[in-house]
Amino acid sequence: MNDRQYERKIEQDATRVKKDLSSLFGHNVERVESKVEAVADDAKAAYENTTATVKKDLAYSLSQYNAKAQEYAEKIPGGLADKAAKYPWVAISIGLGLGVLLGGLLKPSRR
Repeated sequence: MNDRQYERKIEQDATRVKKDLSSLFGHNVERVESKVEAVADDAKAAYENTTATVKKDLAYSLSQYNAKAQEYAEKIPGGLADKAAKYPWVAISIGLGLGVLLGGLLKPSRR
């Protein structure tokens, strides 16, 4: 074999190796892509299930809280519950003021 034949043989082998490598990596990339898609689908399903469960639990907890709040509101003497229902912003403002006052009294002083 002369130099030209060696060069042609090397070029053919290099082309074949490139083709084989691209085929090999192409199959691996396709497998990785399918695995990534499967993981993404599983994560999406888990997110949707968790969201539905949290919404259901939150709705149940809020209904229990509202029932207890209504129960305590009915026990307040002097029709205060009716007044708070009639003037909600006043009730919120009074509650906020009491919270600030208690927070100031109970907060440890900084020194």
